[in-house]
Formats: sequence, C-alpha cells, structure tokens
Amino acid sequence: MEEKKKKDIGFNIIKNDPTDGHGGFGSGSLTLDHVSPVIIDVDAGEATIEVGAMHARSPVEKGIKFLKSKEEVPNGKPYWLIWVTVDRKVEGPYYAGVTACEMTVDREIRRGYKLLPEHVNRLDKSIKKHIIVDHMDDKSKKILADFLKNHNLDMWEHSDKQLKTDLQAD
Repeated sequence: MEEKKKKDIGFNIIKNDPTDGHGGFGSGSLTLDHVSPVIIDVDAGEATIEVGAMHARSPVEKGIKFLKSKEEVPNGKPYWLIWVTVDRKVEGPYYAGVTACEMTVDREIRRGYKLLPEHVNRLDKSIKKHIIVDHMDDKSKKILADFLKNHNLDMWEHSDKQLKTDLQAD
C-alpha cells in the first residue's frame, strides 16, 4: 500500500506591495498575502499550516456545524487556530503578528465550538502585527513556539521579544 505524502507547505511568501505604491484604490487596505493559518491539535501535540482554514475549510473544520456555546460541545477535542503574519525588517523576515483562537470539535456528533467574530478580529489583529497568545494553555504555547522555531529559526530570532515571552520560550 502506498503511503500518502503530506505536502510541505510553508508560510505565505512576502510579496511586493499589492498597490505598487500608487496610493490610489486599495491603498491602506489590509492584505491576506502575508498571513498563514496554523492549526494546533492539542491532544496530538502537533501544529500544521492549513491554508484551508483561511476560509474555514481546513480538514478539522470540514463537515462541522459550529455553535456559539462551548457547553453544547462537552466532548469537543481542543484545537487552536493561529493566525501568523510574516513581515520583513532590515534583518530579514519575521513573525510579525501571531494571534490564537480557541476551537473545539466533536467529530462524532459533527459539532464544534468557535466564535466566528473572535476569529475574524484575531485575523485582523495579526495582520496589524499584534501578538495575542498569552491566553493559550502551556502545552499549546510550547507546541506553537517549537513549530515556529522549527519552521524557520531565523524568522523566530528576528521576531519581537513579546512573542517569545508570551510563549514562555527563550
């Protein structure tokens, strides 16, 4: 039997200014070109880039009806959706915005919990280079810190101290 090979997907590449400096229509608007969604499976201890999560179409989210109350999904498996925005400074690219959103999924009953407004607001905050990860559990913080370091140590090193502090990493 042939083994399925996982695609090695990296973070979105930093592109040139989509408005190309013309200052007209679209200037000052936010772009999703530099954002990548990362999903942390807390129980499995794994983090993966899931491009489908940009439109709530990741493998974790597919086929799930999301409810607004955590209590309605008592046996939900814990996940975090992390919005990672990459930018560039003189030293090179870095993790500029990293924000975490809670999510639970119960495959058996095809129900899950997430607050869509929170997910949208955190995406916006990530694009605006905010770091919002201090509300995560310690295990998930370590998974995320290790994932970001392993993905690109230079980008981790160039990132703001707040990211490393909030993830309790050196």
